[in-house]
Amino acid sequence: MVRKPVPNYVTASVAVSLGGFLNGYDTGSVGAVIHMKEFENTVGTMSAFLVGFTVSLIMLTGAIPSVFAGQMADRLGRLRVILIGAVLFGIGAIIEGSSFSLPQFLAGRALAGFGEGVYLSNMAVYICEIAPVKHRGILAGLPQFMATAGVCVGYFTCYGSVAIQSTMSWRAPYVVQSVVAAVFVASCLVLPDSPRWLMNHGRRSEALDALRRLDFSMVEAERDFLSVTNQRSSLPLRQSLSILFRRGYRSRTILALFVLGAVQLSGIDAVLYYAPVLFSQAGLSSETASFLASGVSAILMLAISIPAFLLADKWGRRTSAITGGVMLAGIMLLIGTLYAADAVHPYGVARWVVIVSVFVFGLTYCSTWGIVGKIYASEIQPSNTRAAANSIAQGLGFLTNWLVAILTPVLLDKSAYGAYFLFGGLALVTVAVLAAYMPETRGRSLEEIQDAFHHPGLKSLTTYLRRRTRTQADPAGISIEMDRHRTQQPGTSSSAQTSTVGLRLDVSTA
Repeated sequence: MVRKPVPNYVTASVAVSLGGFLNGYDTGSVGAVIHMKEFENTVGTMSAFLVGFTVSLIMLTGAIPSVFAGQMADRLGRLRVILIGAVLFGIGAIIEGSSFSLPQFLAGRALAGFGEGVYLSNMAVYICEIAPVKHRGILAGLPQFMATAGVCVGYFTCYGSVAIQSTMSWRAPYVVQSVVAAVFVASCLVLPDSPRWLMNHGRRSEALDALRRLDFSMVEAERDFLSVTNQRSSLPLRQSLSILFRRGYRSRTILALFVLGAVQLSGIDAVLYYAPVLFSQAGLSSETASFLASGVSAILMLAISIPAFLLADKWGRRTSAITGGVMLAGIMLLIGTLYAADAVHPYGVARWVVIVSVFVFGLTYCSTWGIVGKIYASEIQPSNTRAAANSIAQGLGFLTNWLVAILTPVLLDKSAYGAYFLFGGLALVTVAVLAAYMPETRGRSLEEIQDAFHHPGLKSLTTYLRRRTRTQADPAGISIEMDRHRTQQPGTSSSAQTSTVGLRLDVSTA
């Protein structure tokens, strides 16, 4: 029996997800690099604030181009802009690895961050636009899975290189980054651009060729977007940004901004960047044991990401986000309570509770928010604003990521429990907002998802409860039939939005 070959849209998604690996690799390695003795001998001793600034600089500079990257992708194409970002990141990694002073190292991180800001958001958009409905959750979750793999590889690259008695101990991770960046650049040069983007720019023949090269179903493509006759030209930057907050787009833009910003405020970057510090503070006295514990954490997060990644199209986005948020908030509040009660010492049970809780926090994040966040922010946008909205949301994510990275060393130095209570409280607020306003998107095409925003989560919940109450008053039960018509989206022709979806809800009492 001949095995069916892997579709090219899967191969393309994996290749583009190398950008996620680079992002995770930097996250997993930079915290260890700046604590290496040879690095300190090269750049000098750094204060807690300077450590936080050095680690977080890549996010700060990444936030700047994120605002413009979507508009660039709408004008130039998804892959062309991803390519530009990949090149910038690779040059930045080379500068970091060849540094002989802190200013040079900071310049490299700044340039690498600028490159990340250009490619990260567009990478998620590209994968969403080339993935078929039934596999979109898995494929759109690939960048986060690869980022988790990158964190793991980054930790253990440093764990292996720290014993080198030369500056290669901290330069080796940047050699790896540079090589992977070169492969990433080469991938962008050979892959076809997004068929949806090509169709939006009136390049139908190229879109059909891209669909063939990607092994995408022509039946699904014809049903979802090939039949749309209207074309959208690229708007000037000011108009492309302002349209995001007009009626019809506003709710989706705000939700995408919230999702990608809030997931970073959960405290995951404090765990990823400063895991050795967290374990040391909890009572692991040996520097090697603390660093090894960080690596074990990375392995477990990668392991839990595999089933979460494979089941991304089985679990509901909404259920995963809310359940994960409750667990993340509970873990942070538990750790904060132990520190506030002064129960954590180098001996006793409390330190192990903290250590295990840090592990569980990372596992929970990687299996819920880490997978759902970027998928959801990309797929809820209409095609003509998807890149711009996702880029701005990614920019906000960079800013919140930067705040967490730069403030965590200071907060841990002043008040350990304050940091945990802060992250736990923010996670609770996030859960409340998502429960009220997050529609489910699993199993819907990108074009069908837009209708969900006419039925937000809180409204649907209260409507269901009212129906349930009426049903309980009628022992015979009732049958409710509803026809929901897809409403015309701003910027689309009425002919492109005329399909009807039937929904039958049967409710009966026992």
